[in-house]
Amino acid sequence: MAAKSPCIDVCIFDCPTGFCVGCLRTLDESRQWKKMTDFKRHQILNDAKRRKSKVRPIPQSIETKEA
Repeated sequence: MAAKSPCIDVCIFDCPTGFCVGCLRTLDESRQWKKMTDFKRHQILNDAKRRKSKVRPIPQSIETKEA
């Protein structure tokens, strides 16, 4: 099954990690998403929990845009 993009239109990148605080991908991963194999996409999605623990929390004012 094709992996859907995790983008939630919150493109703020955490400087220490390089991960987007919205979707937890790097800038390169976001740019290359459509060209990636589903296997690679699933690897990135499966790694989200580990990545989230390394990123600063999303400011609450931005978090509400997700809905």
